[in-house]
Amino acid sequence: MIYFDHAATSFPKPQEVTDAVIEALTVYGANPGRGGHKLANAAAKKIFETRRELAQFFGLADPNRVIFTQNATAALNQGIFGLSFEQGDHIITTSYEHNSVRRPLERLKREVGVEITYIQPDQNGRINLEDVEKAINARTKLLVATHGSNLTGAIIPIEKLGEICKKHQLTFMVDASQTAGILPIHMTDMNIDLLAFPGHKGLMGPQGTGALLINNKIDLKPLFTGGTGHFSERLEQPEEYPERLESGTLNTPGIAGLLAGLLHIKKVGLEQIFHHEQMLAEECVSRLKKIEGVTVYGPDEGVKRLGVVSFNIDGIDSQEVALILDQHYNIAVRAGLHCSPLAHQSIGSIHTGGAIRASFGIYNTIAEVEQFVCAIEEIRTAYFV
Repeated sequence: MIYFDHAATSFPKPQEVTDAVIEALTVYGANPGRGGHKLANAAAKKIFETRRELAQFFGLADPNRVIFTQNATAALNQGIFGLSFEQGDHIITTSYEHNSVRRPLERLKREVGVEITYIQPDQNGRINLEDVEKAINARTKLLVATHGSNLTGAIIPIEKLGEICKKHQLTFMVDASQTAGILPIHMTDMNIDLLAFPGHKGLMGPQGTGALLINNKIDLKPLFTGGTGHFSERLEQPEEYPERLESGTLNTPGIAGLLAGLLHIKKVGLEQIFHHEQMLAEECVSRLKKIEGVTVYGPDEGVKRLGVVSFNIDGIDSQEVALILDQHYNIAVRAGLHCSPLAHQSIGSIHTGGAIRASFGIYNTIAEVEQFVCAIEEIRTAYFV
């Protein structure tokens, strides 16, 4: 199988990740923070080691403000609904957002009465910063933006958005679902208050893992309350982090795997990972554009981009193409709206039912890209002979 669906989840995982999960399940599989015996302490030590590594990797001063979640969606919901909003408050975001951002914001709009401004990036991910500044008003409380589009691979200039948020004293939240483990992110240097990401994509960890990193200026209301291991004598949820936002037993095997994935990423190097995936994307785009009847979306050739390429074949449904690729060519891609209908609306593919998306990882090769493009050419030819 040629696996070109890394924007959904990375596969295969490094062997170290599998080994770490198995070790957690078979060697120290106790409940972290729920007991003082050796196995519970070993699990708790692994959890804290992962917090520390993630904090260092993403430029967060306090490891205790690394909050583990089951995925990026949970992290984004905790960040958005954990803030306090009143009727008439204002939030700025982009039209490239995943539904994991858009739906919580629209829920706040319905239930609380906040106002939302969607800023439109261009196809290269560039944002008119004057438009952002003009959108800010006295009631603006939050700017939330994806770092990279899961549809087109466009990279959003979060450094510039962070500068604007610092200038206007806005809370800045970043969805790094497509960039954590691929592009450098430093919360302090980029003025990021809340950083959400999954563990199972660029960080190469298992599914069922994610995190929300919170700087010291932000205090969030917990979405869940319950057992925290420590502070059991208190009637109310603890104020201390991470317990304030982590009720219930953590996914120790998954977090151990996430740590192993992160250490693997550090060993390989972000620069090497990014340039490899960008090279594959550029090769794919260049070859696809030579096929008559193929429309490729996203950044111009030569523009820095993620390893994500979306396109359509004129006259053929994207889901049908994906099915043919899977069943006849043994190639895995994703088709449809990719949980980002507003982004499809922005690039003009909403009325075609979405697009075909190929997304690359560190283990993919040029030979696989060549085989993929040949398959696309054969599919198109078969339909229009």
